[in-house]
Amino acid sequence: MAHGKVTETIPASGEEVFTLIHDCDRRLEWDTLLRAAYLDDGHEEAAKGATAVCVGKWYLGGFALKTVYVTFDPPKLAAVKMVNEPPFFGAWAASLRREDTGGGDSRVTYTFTFTVKPRPLRFILEPVMGLVFRLETRKRLRALKKHFEHRNNLPGDNATGSPVSRIRG
Repeated sequence: MAHGKVTETIPASGEEVFTLIHDCDRRLEWDTLLRAAYLDDGHEEAAKGATAVCVGKWYLGGFALKTVYVTFDPPKLAAVKMVNEPPFFGAWAASLRREDTGGGDSRVTYTFTFTVKPRPLRFILEPVMGLVFRLETRKRLRALKKHFEHRNNLPGDNATGSPVSRIRG
């Protein structure tokens, strides 16, 4: 079983960070790992029991992971587990914990666990896939940080999701 944890400090309030992370309509503004993200099965917002689909970039295999929120406690914690069977993943789960650090910043900790299929290839694939996923998670959290840094340097009311906050650098 592969396991990893990545932490980043984000220059924004916990509510802002948590809201943006779980807004599938805005996910691709900052998320470097995905080429698509959407809620599924008629769900219109992230919540416990809601299902979401995240589709990875092609260079990472382009796999679609369908997940269900098993915990959703804004603005502190969200956890999901995989409910479909994409290639190479036997099981997959992740949590995103968010804490205030003071001064208006938030610490985001992304923890993931997965097993590889087929079982005979686990000893080879899990360390490699775990390393790649850890590196990509670090990259995406840094991109989230840059998203808020850029937003903080723009004029206007950026906290409301106004068009100003959607400008990409």
